Amino acid sequence: MTSAPEWNLSQKVGAAGVVAGFGTWAGGTFRSLRVRNYRLFATGQIVSNTGTWMQRIAQDWLVLSLTNSSTAVGITTALQFLPMLLFGLWGGVLADRYPKRRTLIFTQSVMGLLAASLAVLTLTGTVRVWYVYLIALLLGFATVVDNPTRQSFVTEMVGEKDLRNAVSLNSAIFQSARLIGPAVAGVLINAVGAGWAFGLNALSFGGVLTGLVLMRPHELFPAPRIARAKGQLREGLRYIAGRKELIWPIVLVGFVGTFGYNWAIVLSAFAKNVFHHGAGTYGLFNTLMALGSLAGALLAARRTTTRLRLLVFAAIGFGALEIVAALAPWFAVFAPLLLVIGLVGMTFNNAANTTVQLAAAPEMRGRVMGVYMLVFTGGTPIGGPLIGWITETYGPRVGLVVGGAVAALAAAAVGGILYRTRRATPPAPVPDAVEAPAAPRA
Repeated sequence: MTSAPEWNLSQKVGAAGVVAGFGTWAGGTFRSLRVRNYRLFATGQIVSNTGTWMQRIAQDWLVLSLTNSSTAVGITTALQFLPMLLFGLWGGVLADRYPKRRTLIFTQSVMGLLAASLAVLTLTGTVRVWYVYLIALLLGFATVVDNPTRQSFVTEMVGEKDLRNAVSLNSAIFQSARLIGPAVAGVLINAVGAGWAFGLNALSFGGVLTGLVLMRPHELFPAPRIARAKGQLREGLRYIAGRKELIWPIVLVGFVGTFGYNWAIVLSAFAKNVFHHGAGTYGLFNTLMALGSLAGALLAARRTTTRLRLLVFAAIGFGALEIVAALAPWFAVFAPLLLVIGLVGMTFNNAANTTVQLAAAPEMRGRVMGVYMLVFTGGTPIGGPLIGWITETYGPRVGLVVGGAVAALAAAAVGGILYRTRRATPPAPVPDAVEAPAAPRA
C-alpha cells in the first residue's frame, strides 16, 4: 500500500504532468495567440464572423421567402461573388501595393454600411429582391480587395514561422462563429424577422475595426510593397504557373469551391422541401457543419507539414461524402453526415491555404492569394446558379449529388495527372518558413 507522503507526491507529479501536457497542447495549437496584434485581430474576427453568418442565413431565407425560388438564392450568391470572378486578380495586386491594415479598415467599414442598409430596408418593409441583389453585388466588390488583403495580412501579424498555425486558428474562429451565427439567426428570423439579423451584423463590424485600430504598427512584419507599374498581374500569373506547389492546390480549390460548396442553396432546400422544416432546421444544418469544420481546423492547427496527396484525398472524400448525404433517406442520417463533411472539407481548405501561402514569396503573396480567392469564390457565379437550377428542377438530392460528383471526379483527375507525372507529392513537405532575424518592421 502506498504511504501518504508517496501518495501526495504521486498526486503532485501526476497533476504537474497533466498541466504540462495541457500547456504543450495549448502552446502548439494556440501559439499564434501569444502575439498581441493577432489576439486583437482574432477577437474582432469572432464578433464580426458571427454577424456575417447571421446575415448569410437571414439573406438566404429572405430571398427564398420573397421568391420561393432556389434559383433566386443561387443568383444572390452568384452576384455576391461575381466581382471576385471579374476583378479578383486586381484585388491581389492592390493587396501587394497598399498598406494592408489601412486597406482592411476601409473595406470592413464599407461592409458594415451595406449590412446596415439591408437592415433598414428589411425592418421598414420596403425590401425587394432586387435590393438584395444590388447589396450582394456591392458587397462582392468590397470583398474583391478585402479577401486577399485579409488572407495575406496574417503573415504580417505573426511572421512566417507561425503562419500555418494562424491560418488554422482563423478557420477555427470562423467555424466557431458559424456555430453561433446560424443558431442566433434562426431564432431571430422566427421571432422578429430577418432585419434584426442584418442590423446585428452591421454592429459586429465594430469588433474587427476596433481590433485593427488598436494594433501596434511597429510590431507588424510588413511585406515589401510593390510600386505601381505595368505587368504586375501577368508577373503574378507567371509566378504561379511555374510552381506546382501553387498551381495544383489552386486548381483543386477551383473545382471544389465552384461545385461542392453551394451549401446556401442545397441546405435551405433540404430544410424546406425535403424535410419540410423551417429556418431553425436550416440553422441547425449549418451549425452541424460548423462543428465538424471546427474540429478539422483544430486538428490542422497542430499539423506541421502539408502534402499535395492530402489535398487530393481530402477533396475526393469531401465529394464522396456529399453524394452519400444526398442519398440519405432520413433526417437522422443526413444531419450527422454534415459533421463529417465539415471536418473533411476544412482539412482540405486549411491544407490548400497554408500550402499556397507558405510557398509564395512575401512580395507575391497578395497576388497569389488574389488568384486563390478568385478560383475559390469566383467560381460561385458559375456553380451557384447551375446547382440552384438543378436543385429547383430535379430536387435538392440531385443538386447535392451533382456538386459532390464534380468535385470528387475533378480531384481524382488531378490526382491521376500528378501520379502519372510523378508529382503526387512535392519533393519534400512545404516547410514552415523561418522568420528572418533582421526582418524589417513598420
